Amino acid sequence: MRGMRWLLLVAIAAILGGVVYQYRAQKRLLARNVPVAPAPLSMDLSASSQHWHYRDKDLKTGRVKSDIDAESMQQVKDASRVDLKNVTMMIYGKDGKTYDLVKSAAAAFNTEAKSLYSEGDVEITLNLPVDGQAAKQPTVIKTLGLTCDSDTGRVDTDQPSSFVFEKGDGKATGATYDPASHELLMKSAVEIHWNPPGKNAKPMKIEATTLAYHETTSEIWLKPWGRMTRESTVVEGNEVVVKLEDKVIRHITAIQAHGNDDYPNRKLRYAADELAMDFDDDGLARKINGNRNASLVSTTDASETTVTADRVDLDFEPDGRESVLTQVAATGNGVVTSKPLPAPGRQLSETHVLRSQTLEMKMRPGGREMESVVTKAPGTLEFLPNLPAQHHRLLDGKDFVIAYGPGNRLESFRANNVKTRTEPTAEERRRNRPASTTTSRDLEARFDPKTSRMANMQQSGDFAYEEGDRKARAAKATLDADQNLILLDTAARVWDATGSTAADHIRLDQRTGDFVAEGNVTSSRLPEQDQKKNSEMLSGDDPLQATARKMDSRNRNRQIHYEGAVHMWQGANRIQADVVDVDRDLDPQKRTLVADGHVVTNLWDAPKDDAKKKAASPVLTEVHAGHMVYTEASRLTHYTGGVQLSRPGLRVKGQELRAFLSESGADSRLEKAYADGAVEIFSTGKDRTRTGTGDHAEYYTADQKVILRGSWVRMVEKQFNRPQPSTTEGKEATYFANDDRLLMTGEPEKPGNSRINRKKGK
Repeated sequence: MRGMRWLLLVAIAAILGGVVYQYRAQKRLLARNVPVAPAPLSMDLSASSQHWHYRDKDLKTGRVKSDIDAESMQQVKDASRVDLKNVTMMIYGKDGKTYDLVKSAAAAFNTEAKSLYSEGDVEITLNLPVDGQAAKQPTVIKTLGLTCDSDTGRVDTDQPSSFVFEKGDGKATGATYDPASHELLMKSAVEIHWNPPGKNAKPMKIEATTLAYHETTSEIWLKPWGRMTRESTVVEGNEVVVKLEDKVIRHITAIQAHGNDDYPNRKLRYAADELAMDFDDDGLARKINGNRNASLVSTTDASETTVTADRVDLDFEPDGRESVLTQVAATGNGVVTSKPLPAPGRQLSETHVLRSQTLEMKMRPGGREMESVVTKAPGTLEFLPNLPAQHHRLLDGKDFVIAYGPGNRLESFRANNVKTRTEPTAEERRRNRPASTTTSRDLEARFDPKTSRMANMQQSGDFAYEEGDRKARAAKATLDADQNLILLDTAARVWDATGSTAADHIRLDQRTGDFVAEGNVTSSRLPEQDQKKNSEMLSGDDPLQATARKMDSRNRNRQIHYEGAVHMWQGANRIQADVVDVDRDLDPQKRTLVADGHVVTNLWDAPKDDAKKKAASPVLTEVHAGHMVYTEASRLTHYTGGVQLSRPGLRVKGQELRAFLSESGADSRLEKAYADGAVEIFSTGKDRTRTGTGDHAEYYTADQKVILRGSWVRMVEKQFNRPQPSTTEGKEATYFANDDRLLMTGEPEKPGNSRINRKKGK
């Protein structure tokens, strides 16, 4: 037993000896190959490492949120800060298919807050695929002073930043990006250069105080102010929202916004409290909508057109690399003002102002000039004069359709249910000309294409005209603006304080009040209140009336020319002729009445005393002649061209006749009459007739006396109960119709030769 225990101890010793030997040999070997010992840690550090890596996982799901790799790491003693060099941080999307890559030369990682801060330059690349290469240009942001939350992936900086993305580049001061919400905020001094994808697209520059990009809604917010510039097009406003579709700008809204579109031959300005714009793939505007206090100003070298309304809608069409305005719609208190601009050798036309609740404007090809404007509601069209000779006009109506020619020159317009008002010019006001108004169911006007001055205006359907006490009516009327004439057609009528005229057609001179009436003319003129009765040929208390085929009135009905089957009458007194001219000059000495061609006058004598009127019947004096001239100053009516005067029991014929009217208050209209040239007198009594011939005759109505003179006077008497007449001859015969007396006077040396046969008792 004792031997066995010894052997065991020897064996253990041998084994231990071998181990010691091996240990010492190994120790010597290690001593020869041992590396240099690292320097001791700084007193401020608790740890350091090369090729440092940190992974953050969701404790519940195990999803990797982020990976941080660094070339080296130093951890501050008794702190959670880790200083990293050449840092790369990958922040993964929730689906694990994409990540945002953050790179920095130096950064500090807070292990407790799980945030990475880089004071120096930082580069961020967004939305990289975990597998494979990016299919398009990713968004790359470069900044400094960046803080990145490894837990949420949110990055933030207040320092200047620049970025490049698929459609452009930009810069800003300060930025924040939250991958959880996919929202990018650029804090201030934002400037973006956007390149739309279309083949005709032009770059767009976006400027803003702040910019927020909401990836989930594809919206960019520019607050509180933003501006977009596309070559010569600029739009700016407050609270701007840019809507993207497939990374392309499709829609922009803003408040208190305004924009301008400047081209060599056109300038466009628009503004509204609320503005909305639609764009195509080329970044060209297709629609612009302005709400509340909306306005549009289009300026060419010829005119400036302004549109204002509660809402203004602009439609555009692409034309190469430009947006061309095609249509404008104004709703709510719409106003279109077209103002001509001065240019050498071009006379200014009126400024046109169209007002309506609903307006639609169509542009001519090229979008620089208007083609037409229509209203869908009642409206007004105002013409504002730019030259002294132009009139201020105002038209009220419905359904305006206005057509424009080149240079925004007014070409024509039409409207329904129209009322117009034309103000006199300054020069016309000095002549006391009043304003004029018209009404009609329909109106159409045309303008001179060279000057835009109104050439003519046609109104139809119950046309009515009024200017002071001058009025007119017709089925249709045409205004000739150059001559200032109104042409009235069909059932035409004009009237004023002096009288009225109706005809098929009337041409009225607005400047003077003169007019020409044609076709079935009927006129009526009131007697002048201050005129003495019987001082004129047809004077009386009744209106002076006339019918004719044509009438020409001048100087407010003081000079009137009638022609064509003229019938003129006042009470029972009447004149008929082919032509009649009446001149009622303000000077009574110049007043005349002239009739020509188949003249017939009928003048009725009536006692002025009422008691005599009951006892006596009116007496008619009828005269036929080829021509007649009445002069009021002398109360003389001169008939020529073969004359016949007829009164009860008396007929006088001659080549000419002078009839003198009585003074006012006389019982007879005719005082006396002188006939000359182959005079023939025929009188009738109770039982006989007398026919006298001579060279000259005189008739006096007061005592019914007829005097017949000549180289040889002959009087033939024929009694009803005797077959043979008796003849009296001499140099002068005097016949008294009241008592049927005849006195014949011969030559001094030769008494009159009388052969008179009388009844017994006579």
